[in-house]
Amino acid sequence: MTPASRRGEQRGFPTALASSIPAVTAEQMREVDRLAVEELGLLLIQMMENAGVRLAELALRRFQPEAVAVLCGRGGNGGGGLVAARHLANRGVRVGVTLGEDRSRVGDVPRHQLSILERMDVPIHPEPVAAELVLDALIGYSLRGDPRGRTAELIRWANEQEAPVCSLDTPSGLDVTTGEPRTPCVHATATLTLALPKVGLARAPSYVGELYLADISVPPFVYGRLGLRVPDDLFAGESVLRLG
Repeated sequence: MTPASRRGEQRGFPTALASSIPAVTAEQMREVDRLAVEELGLLLIQMMENAGVRLAELALRRFQPEAVAVLCGRGGNGGGGLVAARHLANRGVRVGVTLGEDRSRVGDVPRHQLSILERMDVPIHPEPVAAELVLDALIGYSLRGDPRGRTAELIRWANEQEAPVCSLDTPSGLDVTTGEPRTPCVHATATLTLALPKVGLARAPSYVGELYLADISVPPFVYGRLGLRVPDDLFAGESVLRLG
């Protein structure tokens, strides 16, 4: 597959200089999430909803698909993918979802998102179905070691598709701190990273593809607790930015 076959036209996202925005490690991002939930009172389901809405927005504006295959893991990253599937279905896109884990292993909050899709009659396929766009929401920043089992199979399937692949937060299989691609690792056409860029993404451009940043409602003062300076007006104009 040639790189050109996995690109489309960029549509209407303002560009922010990546050098002007601090990047974080996986450990720092875990602390951001902890502060947002435990001290600020944001709920996981709120941040998951925001992530999924932004992913659906990027998918629609950047790729304009009529059919999307959504690959979802068992954790928060998968939950964001399930939210994106709901919003895409609400916009008239044909959506099919495939899980990287048995339903019994899906976390409580993502399982709630899954149950909504089931009540909407969005197809949950045991095997992924080829589509015009693949959304990769299998593994987020919590990667430990090489992807295994069903998740690894779905990563390989995504890489075999002619359709573009858009990853949520990071291409599944990429270490967001070191930038090391595990085996297997998604080769994304575009990646929508959440809240702040991850340091490893800049080290693996051939896996990340076009890099976008999404607002998931974490306020700048949370970052300030970690000694990070984030502009108050970072998302003043748009909730999704292209990082260049």
